[in-house]
Amino acid sequence: MNLTKNKGNGGSRAGRLSLDPVRDWWASAPGWVRWTVYLLLVVGALVLPSESIGSFMAPSGSDWATMLSDQIAIYVLLALGLNVVVGMAGLLDLGYVAFYAVGGYTIGIFATKYGWNFWETLLLAILLAALSGVILGAPTLRLRGDYLAIVTLGFGEIVKQTAANSDYVNGPRGIQGIPHPPSLSELEFLGVQPLKYGLLDSRPYYYMLVVFIVLTIIFVRRMENSRVGRAWAAIREDEDAAELMGVPTFRFKLAAFAIGAAIGGSGGVVFAAKQTSINPENFVFLVSALILASVVLGGSGNIPGVILGAFMLAWLPERFRELQDYRMLLFGAALVVMMVFRPEGLWPSRRRKAELEEGTGGMGSMGAEVAAPAAVGAGVAGDAAEVKK
Repeated sequence: MNLTKNKGNGGSRAGRLSLDPVRDWWASAPGWVRWTVYLLLVVGALVLPSESIGSFMAPSGSDWATMLSDQIAIYVLLALGLNVVVGMAGLLDLGYVAFYAVGGYTIGIFATKYGWNFWETLLLAILLAALSGVILGAPTLRLRGDYLAIVTLGFGEIVKQTAANSDYVNGPRGIQGIPHPPSLSELEFLGVQPLKYGLLDSRPYYYMLVVFIVLTIIFVRRMENSRVGRAWAAIREDEDAAELMGVPTFRFKLAAFAIGAAIGGSGGVVFAAKQTSINPENFVFLVSALILASVVLGGSGNIPGVILGAFMLAWLPERFRELQDYRMLLFGAALVVMMVFRPEGLWPSRRRKAELEEGTGGMGSMGAEVAAPAAVGAGVAGDAAEVKK
């Protein structure tokens, strides 16, 4: 598609803050500079739970490490998974919490009833969550836009209500006594035992989630730059044009659902092991809505933007908890203002920003509109040609 700023919608946004100079510098940066930045980012993530940072990031009386492990890191991991479905493939999913629940109930059932340990159930949960994504996607991915959104919303509610009405998982009482992951070492570093899991210290769970997030980023980036990623881009821009160019759209959409579901399932496993108990109220629709808002707010399709959006969405309501009833009102107002003045997100990718400005199909328009001729003629044909190679 044409990545230049058009004279219609784009012209009125010319004065906005642009990250293009940073992107241009990063594109021309040598390899050692990039690896240095990556290393510094990982080190920064590892030192984030320190008390000096928590003194101003967390409200008084709150544990900053617990906030990181129970909310922020979980939201980031889930947002990265949903970004595969929404940001890369352009499929609007309102029931993503279902896959999160599959992961949580998998460890709940197999750890408490059959004595499986954390690592065994983690692998099983990833497989079962991916399978649930295929089960959901196989009969429903023929639908598009708002119709697909309604079906996925229903799937999320079905999973929640099934758990609430099943005696096998104790119905609304949920599952208690979920074991912590086995401690891998008693090694202590700077007063922290990063591989010893329990109730007293949340930091080991946060470090585990950081590892999961890094692995997810590496995997998703590799997929994005592959034939699969180009197929997702073609489908997102205009599915009909991609199919006419020979792209097996259904197969690639099913792959997006399975990959996103697997990432969500891994987050559910860590959440359940950390909390040691789960119930259906942990997996309500609001979780799906907030994760989707994280993707849209940060910048759909752009991994750094999605991470930023998830961090802000999980951190801001907790940071201003002292405002009590007004904090959610202010939080919602901030989201509305953000979507009015910067609908492409805080940190959008260039391609996704251009799609939104041109009014092409995909998640930004819920897939209902006909794509602009420029997008069909240039972008989709180019992506489809790359996929067929």
